[in-house]
Amino acid sequence: MELPSYTIPSATRIGHIHLKVTDIQKSLDFYLGLLGFELVTMYGKDAAFISAGGYHHHIGLNTWQSKGGKPAPKNTAGLFHTAILLPTRRDLAVLLQRLIDAKYPLTGAADHGVSEAIYLDDPDENGVELYWDRPKAEWPVNSDGSIMMYTRQLDVEGLLAEI
Repeated sequence: MELPSYTIPSATRIGHIHLKVTDIQKSLDFYLGLLGFELVTMYGKDAAFISAGGYHHHIGLNTWQSKGGKPAPKNTAGLFHTAILLPTRRDLAVLLQRLIDAKYPLTGAADHGVSEAIYLDDPDENGVELYWDRPKAEWPVNSDGSIMMYTRQLDVEGLLAEI
């Protein structure tokens, strides 16, 4: 049976991500203590739901199948990274400065034309992208009108000058 054409509604958003982790406390230390998310609730002692701004949860963390385990191998299928969209460039700069002050290792930083991003791994080696989107009117476009995304060196000094 052939399905009719369908386009998902433009107001669709990714609501949350749920991660298997090996240690709830280490994950909470990272997501709450370092990145600044808020604990919404614990689900027993093996799961936590966290958010920004009181949403029911942006990130779920659990050890139901992974407690005490090892990170997933990098060369297998699975999550590449969780992308956390920040409202402003200044917010990204503040988080970058927190990471620098905490001596937390980054795995990368990039200007993608449509956004600026920094990359790191959480305690379970799940990739995390922290980024902000430039206003849509500033997104670079190709001659055919399609969005031109690229990966260029992030102007870290310019970003940190926001704070």
